[in-house]
Amino acid sequence: MEVKFLNLQKINFQYRKELEDTVARVIQSGWYLLGKEVENFEKKLSEYCYAEHCIGVANGLDALRLILKAYIELGVMKKGDEIIVPANTYIATLLAITDNHLTPVLVDPDIHTYNLDISLIEKHITKRTRAIMVVHLYGRVCWSEELESIAARFNLKIIEDNAQAIGARYSLKNHQTLSTPNFKHPEIFRSTGTLGHASGFSFYPGKNLGALGDSGAVVTNDSELAETVRALGNYGSKQKYINEYQGLNSRMDEIQAALLSVKLKYLDAENKRRREVSDFYCSNIKNEKIILPVTGDFNILTNYTHVWHLFVIRCKERDVLQNYLTSKGIQTLIHYPVPPHKQKAYSAWNHFSLPITEQIHNEALSLPISPVITDDEISFVVTTLNKF
Repeated sequence: MEVKFLNLQKINFQYRKELEDTVARVIQSGWYLLGKEVENFEKKLSEYCYAEHCIGVANGLDALRLILKAYIELGVMKKGDEIIVPANTYIATLLAITDNHLTPVLVDPDIHTYNLDISLIEKHITKRTRAIMVVHLYGRVCWSEELESIAARFNLKIIEDNAQAIGARYSLKNHQTLSTPNFKHPEIFRSTGTLGHASGFSFYPGKNLGALGDSGAVVTNDSELAETVRALGNYGSKQKYINEYQGLNSRMDEIQAALLSVKLKYLDAENKRRREVSDFYCSNIKNEKIILPVTGDFNILTNYTHVWHLFVIRCKERDVLQNYLTSKGIQTLIHYPVPPHKQKAYSAWNHFSLPITEQIHNEALSLPISPVITDDEISFVVTTLNKF
């Protein structure tokens, strides 16, 4: 048996007729940028998240870049200010910060959640700190009342990198397990993307909500920020040929917006399947060499604080394990083999010691998971892992 890590063709084939009809409609409309399709998707995503504003942009990195650029234009931040950020993340999170001439302050993650260790934040705050950027890594919510309290006490913005966690929810009353989920009460259950002051979404094809190309969005309840982000992503212009800012060209196109509107309808069902796959893995992988994701005592099937964008295990013999799985026809990936502070792009940081981050990057291995993976495939993965 061959098990693909992620079968995008199969995922999109489920909705082939609907997607093809949608593309044909956009082509026939003759309008391809900043039209009704983008407006419609922005409205749908805002409603899905219970947010006031959504701005479609070109990709997830631009979403974060534009948020920070907007805060600079609004005088909330200035070049050289510091942003606290998890060291254990994809490099795009940091690129958004340094591209705006802001300074990332790297903080090690919690070894159990792989997310930013909130207990370490306060000791990294200085008079130049302006924001905390949290990453809901692998699809798991990174949030707490302590985080909110720290941000309020030090007057800091909280920016969410929500590239991997669309559809995840955080309970304000610690109802982490929802037997009968009702998300129509945002005063109790809030979506990732609306927990902080602003958030960046990615719709890269492999994401839980994936476009058929690059795409992204900014979500916020701050009207002034939203207006500024929208202008900055359109050459710094609110009115054609009138430029208030030195902006970017970062716009979601009509075809991607239309396709995302189709796929958004199926997101919760697809996330449900991801929870089923994760539950099977956690219940059936029995190998002392393998460290499974720590879920505590929550029921994976009914817990909405994790949407399992990735199912990441750890193993001290990670490379040997990956080669073994490859030889058996099981495709895996490493998220991520080299942490940002060890990349050549950030050579000035190569001497930093972030032991938890480095341990994760040396041991992490992502198993196949998707809404279209079959029961036979996940059973084969489990049986093969248990023989390692």
